[in-house]
Amino acid sequence: MPPGDMIPLSPQDPFTFACNPGVTCFNQCCRDLDHFLTPYDVLRLKRRLGLRSGEFLQIFTSRHIGPESGLPVVTLKPRGGAQQRCPFVTPQGCSVYPDRPAACRTYPLVRVVARPREGGQISERFFLLKEPHCRGHQQDRRQTVREWLADQDLGAYNRMNDLLMALISLKRRLAPGPLPVSLQGLFYHACYDLDAFRTQLRKSLPSPAAANASIEAGDFAAAREQLGLARGHLDVAGCGSGPLVIELDGLSRTLDVRVEALKRLEQFQ
Repeated sequence: MPPGDMIPLSPQDPFTFACNPGVTCFNQCCRDLDHFLTPYDVLRLKRRLGLRSGEFLQIFTSRHIGPESGLPVVTLKPRGGAQQRCPFVTPQGCSVYPDRPAACRTYPLVRVVARPREGGQISERFFLLKEPHCRGHQQDRRQTVREWLADQDLGAYNRMNDLLMALISLKRRLAPGPLPVSLQGLFYHACYDLDAFRTQLRKSLPSPAAANASIEAGDFAAAREQLGLARGHLDVAGCGSGPLVIELDGLSRTLDVRVEALKRLEQFQ
């Protein structure tokens, strides 16, 4: 956390702040970079730049192991030079502004979330961070914390990041310490390198042939399980349509017809 005063605020509390090219410190908060990215940050940024997730991660991030969670985390690579500037900052401001990371949107607020070890609802607290270099606090714009969160379009970011918090909380409870190397790679791909993870899932999809064979053999319970497994893999892989989905839907209808025919046959026996 950068040096500065941390003032607790409730969602209803007002504060004064504005950031724009007219403020003398404009872009100063985009240097001395030590910026962690969440999986949702990576997703939004790679789409904004038209890159595959692996390309984005290779060009713009560094990979580490979280000292407390023991899970892979990624940080934004600063530009070279003494100021360690964000790679997306320009003299006119942020070049990826509509998809800027959650921490950039939240500033000058700090959102602190906590989740009980035994599970339950995530709680949140807010603080106003007043750093010595920032002149934004001297501007005339006044808003509440809740208004700032809405204005910065933080709803989706906070929802996605809270899901990550739930996952981290579960891991700490069940498996404290670093993950084995093989699981570190799986977690990294599933959370950050989404395109590679989706490709891997597609390659491992169960074949519809197994479900078809079970239907022909009259093993309808096995067929139902195999079809459900295949559809589950497709949903995780983000494949909501396509030839494989059409084939699985056809098999599901065939299975339903066979099951219904069997029921009617049993009624007459």
